Amino acid sequence: MPKNGDIVLVVGGGGREHAVIHALSKSPEIAELHCAPGNGGISELAICHPAVKATDIDAQVSLAVRLQCDLVVVTPDDPLALGLVDRLEAAGVKAFGPSAAAAKLESSKVFAKEIMNRLSIPTAAAKICSSPQEAVTFLADCIYPIVIKADGLAQGKGVLICQDSTEAAQAVTDLMENQIFGQAGNNILIEEFLTGPEVTILCFSDGKNLLPLPSSRDHKRIGDGDTGPNTGGMGAIAPIAEVDAELQECILNTIFKPVIAEMDRLGTPFKGVLYGGLMLTDNGPYVIEFNARFGDPEAQAVLPLVKNDLYTLFKATMAGELDKHRLKYSGDFSCVVMMASQGYPGQYQTGYTISGLDNVRDAFVYHSGTEKTNGQFATAGGRVLGVSAQADNLYSAIAKAYAELAKISFKNNVYRHDIGGGLR
Repeated sequence: MPKNGDIVLVVGGGGREHAVIHALSKSPEIAELHCAPGNGGISELAICHPAVKATDIDAQVSLAVRLQCDLVVVTPDDPLALGLVDRLEAAGVKAFGPSAAAAKLESSKVFAKEIMNRLSIPTAAAKICSSPQEAVTFLADCIYPIVIKADGLAQGKGVLICQDSTEAAQAVTDLMENQIFGQAGNNILIEEFLTGPEVTILCFSDGKNLLPLPSSRDHKRIGDGDTGPNTGGMGAIAPIAEVDAELQECILNTIFKPVIAEMDRLGTPFKGVLYGGLMLTDNGPYVIEFNARFGDPEAQAVLPLVKNDLYTLFKATMAGELDKHRLKYSGDFSCVVMMASQGYPGQYQTGYTISGLDNVRDAFVYHSGTEKTNGQFATAGGRVLGVSAQADNLYSAIAKAYAELAKISFKNNVYRHDIGGGLR
């Protein structure tokens, strides 16, 4: 029998993947949506394969081949760094996302820093250290505060802001000797501390052409007032008032276009979503980091504002045809607030029943860490839910998100009260 649409598999199981699947579910070109491993909320929009972990490259490739997928969307950082896109394409399966070589812009902060320095892209001055002794020697002459970063992937938690030499020495010990993030800390960067508002710019890249999405701002720390340890992200707003058309064009011309051209020159063209984490300093935008995929939770704030068929944009990206498309943007503002398990990003309990989801009317709830059993949702992760609301002004979007969040409850839930400035 002829197919009545495409079969698409999304790799991952968090809120970002839920946001991507929610957007893809609106495409008339897709007949079947799958997600591996998926989660409780995703299971309402796609067929989940919970036994297939995102980092199990062999199992992901086998699943894609067995399903006869027309496209596999690889969204998390780990499988990109492990070369899942390369393996899928070698097996004859089309994949959205950068190759492992291109994903080094995220998987190695040292590589990204070397690229930026070579291209004279504004970024924090940094010392690359490959041993604890080298790091400790360099710290003796540092001006504080400073930033210490693990070179490799650390689930968004490998950036430590140190206020004095004692904190810095402990950070070096934790990263390089205790290896709290495993081999990600084999090499570290010691960077100058930049000040200014942070913004995220997400761009589709087909290797040569760019299509920017609305700007956004993530809130990384666990506590109100940007206190406590870094997390994977406790909420986000979009777009950001400081990023007007002129500044966006400056960012594209001085940061994104040179990096994309350089990756192409190196023979590793970047195809997928390039994430620029930027600091708007008094001297202009500086790069804090690059990621090789949608941000989480930025995707849950940005994607609801995009009116294009996301599947069409994915295909145009992989075909090198982004120059034929323009972004259709709703013009609204967006706010997503994350509900997490008490103790996150450290130790936390799971398995608590979630109630009130059916009462949410004026927002969409993206599931980050949930499971569904006998029709009932329960917590299954550190970040559990993201309540995302849109409105014609930022204050109303924030108010909607918090009003709808108040309808949801589970034991030991925590969330920030000041995402986007909170309710002033």
